[in-house]
Amino acid sequence: MAVITYREALRQALTEEMERDPSVFLLGEEIGRYQGTFRVTEGLLQRFGEMRVVDTPISESGIAGMAIGAAMIGLRPVAEFMTFSFALIAVDQIVNHAAKILYMFGGQIAVPVVFRGPAGGGAQLSAQHSHSLESWYAHIPGLKVATPATPADAKGMLKTAIRDNNPVIFMEHAKLYSTRGEVPDSDHAIPFGVADVKREGRDVTIVAYSQPVLLALHAAEKLAQEGIECEVVDLRSLQPLDMDTILRSVSKTHRVVVVHEDHRNVGFGAEIVARIQEFAFDELDAPILRVASADVPIPYARNLERAAFPSEDDIIRAVKRVLG
Repeated sequence: MAVITYREALRQALTEEMERDPSVFLLGEEIGRYQGTFRVTEGLLQRFGEMRVVDTPISESGIAGMAIGAAMIGLRPVAEFMTFSFALIAVDQIVNHAAKILYMFGGQIAVPVVFRGPAGGGAQLSAQHSHSLESWYAHIPGLKVATPATPADAKGMLKTAIRDNNPVIFMEHAKLYSTRGEVPDSDHAIPFGVADVKREGRDVTIVAYSQPVLLALHAAEKLAQEGIECEVVDLRSLQPLDMDTILRSVSKTHRVVVVHEDHRNVGFGAEIVARIQEFAFDELDAPILRVASADVPIPYARNLERAAFPSEDDIIRAVKRVLG
């Protein structure tokens, strides 16, 4: 397997799916001539032309609306938001249209659209550009939500998203684009709703998704030097959610730390905690702890931004706390 970056893995997925299926096309701000703010779509305009790599005006609601309409007539659009913080402008289109059409039309019209782009913070983009809004979308029936953490998962899950007949929210953490990893060269598709145990362990289960998976793995390496073996479960998708893998891990370790970059208050971690309490309460030997971002607008100053986001040290402290 080749070792490539997260952005290159996404580009591979887009290229392979556009070659495989002529109904797949891309649209978004600056994805063609400028080749994308994070260079995911680099070279695709030259390869596929302006009919399939469409530069749009700065209008997120327009991008979403055009993508939904195209999906309804049989195309497979992949719409890029320059950042999911900007997708707030298109929430009505996504929630009231994309997520509802299949149901409200009695199953007669599918909406095979992918909304993808960078999410999360940590790059000194301040409060209006650093949102983690995955829990908003996971809350909506009719949407699927993917949050891949590695290049291999990014490629495999984007291919699955493009082939899916339902609207998919595909969130790529901005700090992951330059990370590297092995990626299969073959037709590599990863199903939604299948979590991945990124590291086996016996003492504590760490449940995470997106960029915090890497934090969890680094923290687990440090803890291993002290004889504490953590099992790291990468959810990969939030909707559908693979509770079976989580519960199997909990029944082995009996202690849980949930890590995410979303704010602690009403973050997705609260849903994970609630389900573990509901389905595996008797397996727990300690209260479940959450490691999340502070409930503040994300600061611009580097030192304050670091303080607002979860860190490896935060995870290590939480693990030691659940171990008593």
